[in-house]
Amino acid sequence: MSKKKITSKTSATDKAKAGKTPDARASKPKARHVPSVVGAHHGVTELPGLTIAGYNLEVADEQGFVGDRASQTAFRQLLDVWRKRLREKDQPDPLGELPSAELSKKALDRALRGKHASPAGEIVRSAIEEFAVELTQVIERFMRQGAWHGVQRIVIGGGFPESEVGELAILQAAALCHVAEIPVELARLRHEVDDGGLIGWVHLVPPHFVEHCDALLALDIGGTNVRCGIVKFRRGKAQDLSRAQVVRRTKWRHADDEPSRTALVDGLVAMLTDMIEWAHRHKIRLAPFVGIACPGLIREDGTIARGAQNLPGNWAADTFHLPTALREKLPVIGHEGTQVLMHNDAVVQGLSELPFMRDVKRWAVLTIGTGLGNASYVNTGPRTPAAE
Repeated sequence: MSKKKITSKTSATDKAKAGKTPDARASKPKARHVPSVVGAHHGVTELPGLTIAGYNLEVADEQGFVGDRASQTAFRQLLDVWRKRLREKDQPDPLGELPSAELSKKALDRALRGKHASPAGEIVRSAIEEFAVELTQVIERFMRQGAWHGVQRIVIGGGFPESEVGELAILQAAALCHVAEIPVELARLRHEVDDGGLIGWVHLVPPHFVEHCDALLALDIGGTNVRCGIVKFRRGKAQDLSRAQVVRRTKWRHADDEPSRTALVDGLVAMLTDMIEWAHRHKIRLAPFVGIACPGLIREDGTIARGAQNLPGNWAADTFHLPTALREKLPVIGHEGTQVLMHNDAVVQGLSELPFMRDVKRWAVLTIGTGLGNASYVNTGPRTPAAE
């Protein structure tokens, strides 16, 4: 495997250094365990007090899938259109020579911060306005679908809203929804986006693990990055798990390395093994459980039906089963077989907001990243005040 760029995040009390690279050769499993049963637990849609009404919704028209127009990729394409218009008028491109897809979020945010209007800022604002219109139209189309009927609140997650450009686009879309009398509220994800796709697993893990363990392991696999973390349940702080916290996280920007599917799996194993060893050193009782969030429609047997086209290799192949591939290579956690479960990444990120959505009946999530992820939920228990 080639050397990989890894970033790390730990809780404020942690003084340990993260590993430099998810190299499976550098951290080999110490033992093998008996594989746990896999089956109907993957992609579950019924939870206590909650139904996952739908996810990976694909609405198409004559131009293709509607959701593709409200992704971060789509925003960069809109920006390219506005830059091309200037060049066609023989005007200089204020954003320079780099293609829009390669411009950093920080560079685009800087273009917005000038006290006075600048050509670069004007181009970025024009793309934002057009993107906000597209996002509003996507929301309107989704709201017509059965799984989204009656949705009262939409949480916006993914990497795009974390930038100033993304935040402004969401605010403009919220205003457009109000003007169009679309009866829905837009809200931002409360957690860091890198944490949301990990924290959501506390609501999917088997309850006995929450009762008898301190934390779980989780992976969030996207088209650009992989995030791996330890999530503490912190039941002593809140029984509804609203205070669950990522105490350590690493991120690998795998898109820069362009690994094969096999190399990506080896990298995941190395990241998880590093987390297991770190938890042992810090006396954290890990549940023998790994939650995997990834794009696509997840079958009950843990295979991916469709929607994983942004991941390296053919993840939808019938011969590929990621939970088994990981479980066979991971070191033992505790004294029992490790359970590895998989679900859609938008579903998991949305579930990180579950304790804060108890005051509405129907809600949804849109994750604006490389693509547009989506999921919708129905609270089936009694309506209660949302967690603070």
